[in-house]
Amino acid sequence: MTATVPEPEPDLGVLTGQLMRALQEELFETLGEQGHPDVRPRHGSVLAFLEPEGVRATDLSARSGQHKQIIGTIVDELVSLNYVRREPDPADRRAKRIVPTGHGLDEIAKARAILAAIEERLEHALGEQRFATFREVFQEVTHLQRGWRQTRNPPA
Repeated sequence: MTATVPEPEPDLGVLTGQLMRALQEELFETLGEQGHPDVRPRHGSVLAFLEPEGVRATDLSARSGQHKQIIGTIVDELVSLNYVRREPDPADRRAKRIVPTGHGLDEIAKARAILAAIEERLEHALGEQRFATFREVFQEVTHLQRGWRQTRNPPA
């Protein structure tokens, strides 16, 4: 008779990946039902960081953590799907701003509402205080992890 070895607890990478996939599944399925069937998770690195007056691609890259070339490819897709358009930047005519169209603004509003409903549901399930603590600690962990290079080789 062999003893069964308990499965190890999932690590932080597994947990965050599972959370991200579950959120994306619900978000994009619901967006599809609400008139946005062409939006995919990769589009979130642009749509999630847009402002109504537009944003430069370099700013989208910095905000999302994606390379500028990837942002450019995603913007091309979103232009062809009528979610964004490129316009001259009033502050620098050589630069372009990525500006949401009416269709894009609708998607952004619906995505924010869907995510707010998910958070509300989770807050209800966990309790207000536990969910607030989770968000606070999750933000702190995310901030700490983003600074991993600074902590990798601390100065002597």
